[in-house]
Amino acid sequence: MKRRNFLQASGVFPFIAGNLAKDLPANRHDLIPAGTENIPPAAREFFYRPENAWAGDFIPLYAEGKFQLFYLLDWRDGEKHGEGVPWYRLSTTDFVHYEEHGQVIARGTKEEQDLFIFTGSALKANGTYHIFYTGHNHHMAAKNKPMQAVMHAVSNDLQHWKKIPEHTFFAPTDRYEKNDWRDPFVYFNEETKEYNMLLAARFNKGIPRRRGLTALCTSKDLVKWEVKDPFYAPNQYITHECPDLFKIGDWWYLIFSEYSDLVATRYRMSRSLNGPWLTPKQDTFDGHAFYAAKTASDGRNRYIFGWNPTRTDNKDSGRWNWGGNLVVHQLIQQPDGELTTRVPDTVRKAFGKPLSPSFKTAEGKSITNNKEIEIKADGIFNAVAAGKMPGTCRISTSIVFSKPPRELGCMLRCSDDLEKCYYIRLEPGKSRLVFDMWPREISENNQMIELERYVELKAGVPVSMEVFVDGSMGVVYVNDKVAMNFRAYDLPEGNWGFFVNDGTAWFGNIDLATL
Repeated sequence: MKRRNFLQASGVFPFIAGNLAKDLPANRHDLIPAGTENIPPAAREFFYRPENAWAGDFIPLYAEGKFQLFYLLDWRDGEKHGEGVPWYRLSTTDFVHYEEHGQVIARGTKEEQDLFIFTGSALKANGTYHIFYTGHNHHMAAKNKPMQAVMHAVSNDLQHWKKIPEHTFFAPTDRYEKNDWRDPFVYFNEETKEYNMLLAARFNKGIPRRRGLTALCTSKDLVKWEVKDPFYAPNQYITHECPDLFKIGDWWYLIFSEYSDLVATRYRMSRSLNGPWLTPKQDTFDGHAFYAAKTASDGRNRYIFGWNPTRTDNKDSGRWNWGGNLVVHQLIQQPDGELTTRVPDTVRKAFGKPLSPSFKTAEGKSITNNKEIEIKADGIFNAVAAGKMPGTCRISTSIVFSKPPRELGCMLRCSDDLEKCYYIRLEPGKSRLVFDMWPREISENNQMIELERYVELKAGVPVSMEVFVDGSMGVVYVNDKVAMNFRAYDLPEGNWGFFVNDGTAWFGNIDLATL
């Protein structure tokens, strides 16, 4: 067992087969394994990833006074580490310091169902810990056998797990595709006094890219499972990966991740487990760079755990990969029942060393007040820069405008002449938050349109913005309600500052801090 923290140096990937292969959209790159890559050494990284590897699909459980985070470990080096994916475990109380517990469920052989230990869930029942997981083996296709199955393991201490292969069961092929039967989420249904299991499955008939559904199984003893009618089947997505379910107050929330449309983790809400399941106005928790997210609560607050994916060749124009670094958002229930995201307090407080920025205008004139700046840009673009940006830092400000500018926001890693830059851009006229950059290659993969979020922006109403950056990784929060992850490779360093295009805005309570 090894302890790591931010000061130390140290969904599931659905294999494409059968009918699903031709159904995938052309830009479905984030679920294509990256293969052997030039993985940077695991020097201090604030957003957790395993040393010399990557993490995907965190399975959270609050137990023993900590958040226990099981996850899929991916070395991306088949020649060195062999084929297959195991489960590893972390524990944390603050999402800043992590204790590594190593491997907990080993991958099987090429002859066994669970060569790849894919996503599932963990729970405690009758004094015993249970994990239900996906056993995936694409070699089974050559034998005309299902590639995916639900499998079971038990433990008394969260660390040592015993597989129970005789409890394995497969999709009923009279209604569902045999190779899509994964990501079991198990909970006890107080209303029916039995265990329920939600699964990512696909109908074997219908419009191919809209056959995805959340399947339902029931059990009295966690051993024998009966397949019921679908839990949620809207005919919208290829599949509903990594289902999760919880209740806050009078509302039930169903979570799933899809890669048909936005490649995002979505949710639905209902006052009953029997539905109807309503779609909120903003039904995603983040953008493209936050996937396969699942939730857990410590009894006071609920958090959602996802991963920010890497990009191929460590370039902004690279394809999104499967797996990356852990990101945790806190979930907040609004008066109407809808959920919003904010940064956990412990994460914000970790950036406790304030720095003193020194702002200059685009013309090079110094600004004496570094806590409050007015940028006038009526009919033009105008900006202020604050010197070199630390590699790991938190930037925050409160923004007010009387007349909505066309664009405004924060600049990251700008060149001295402000020509090259990353932009965290607010667009009041379009009610959105965007991550973009310049220059960009003229290619479909490098447009930043996948990184955008809906956000309400009104004249005279302050807008808070917090940006957390650690190397190539970053996440921005707006108004303590909207979150957006991003990756930034091509510009490794530069200045930071604020900008306005066609309007006037005040940037107050400006703060720069590091670890």
